[in-house]
Amino acid sequence: MTNPATQAKQVVEAYLERSMVPDPEGAAKYVSADLKITFTGGRAFTAPAQTAAFNAKRYAWVKKRFIRTDAVQDHETGDVHVYHTGHLYGAWPDGTAFDGNRYIDIFTVRGGKIVETQIWNDSAEILLDRAGLAEAPL
Repeated sequence: MTNPATQAKQVVEAYLERSMVPDPEGAAKYVSADLKITFTGGRAFTAPAQTAAFNAKRYAWVKKRFIRTDAVQDHETGDVHVYHTGHLYGAWPDGTAFDGNRYIDIFTVRGGKIVETQIWNDSAEILLDRAGLAEAPL
């Protein structure tokens, strides 16, 4: 029998790999019909295609360099909470390359499907710094 935390980590990593192609249709195979996504800035989405469309406006292209995936099962609900960290790399819309943009994605996996995710990264701080508006150097 597969450990629920191990299985949830595999689901999340497969979802992220498809998301970074980008292949929103392939990524959708790993999510529930009632998916809830809280994207950077508190934006609410319900499908991988919506986050792919948002990223297409924010970046010329973007990928994730996976560093770590941790998971813990809530034994009361059976849900598995997966924490996925790493760095974004790619290019801004003007073509300027970037790397080392920290991120953490937090997932809730239920019954082998992603039901909720929160996406956090340093893009806003980097853009503020590029515009000379950062309160302190990065």
